[in-house]
Amino acid sequence: MIVPEALLLDFGGVVAETVKRPAWAAELAAEVHAMLERAGFGGLSVAEIETDIRAGARADSCWKDSTSRQYAPAEMTHRRFWAEFVATDWPEQARELVTVEASPLCRLMGERRRERMLRPGVKELLAACWERGVRPAVVSNALCGLVHRDFLAREGLAGQLAVQVYSDEAGVRKPNPELMHVACRALGVAPGRVWYVGDNHDRDVVCGVRAGAGATVLMRSRSTEKIPYQVRQTPHATVDDPIGLLRLLEDTWT
Repeated sequence: MIVPEALLLDFGGVVAETVKRPAWAAELAAEVHAMLERAGFGGLSVAEIETDIRAGARADSCWKDSTSRQYAPAEMTHRRFWAEFVATDWPEQARELVTVEASPLCRLMGERRRERMLRPGVKELLAACWERGVRPAVVSNALCGLVHRDFLAREGLAGQLAVQVYSDEAGVRKPNPELMHVACRALGVAPGRVWYVGDNHDRDVVCGVRAGAGATVLMRSRSTEKIPYQVRQTPHATVDDPIGLLRLLEDTWT
């Protein structure tokens, strides 16, 4: 495996593990209901809003699986998610309001939906990369990348990443190779001189291979074996965690 000039990391499953919060949809529904009432619209109950939020999230999950079969999928826009996946059958006034407020609502949804924790060894991995002149970056699918940026800033890691690229900001999502190419252009490095590390076969491994990464590494997480369908692309290496990734890097440095 090549000695990389940059290390491109997926967020969920690589930099951080996430756990779904059981009450997230009820909390978000209550906040959306309050927003609608402040605007003078009281035609939907909290329970109805929660049902549609959960339905929208489930539909979005199915949509994401389907895009993994495309070569160059575009990302879901915030406005489309709320207008077409959540508020499809809402009265026009309510649907228009959440469409206008779609970006802050997606951010709120991301904050309410999951708890995030750094995977052990991430800080050591990033520090070692800088010491060796390897620039680390995050390249990740996200309904709202600001949620990930906020988390990394709270953990004191924003300054430890040369670049952060999120699909909702770039307008394309993995396995579209363009998402990785956006990061490479920002770093001023050729795709063949980077490692790409992700935890999913159908999005991350496929993306790395399509983008021409110098090496594509699969990092195991709780979602790694949740494969919607088999893919033909295979990783150059597989590691269990960020500590294993650091050891793999160290092998190339010796």
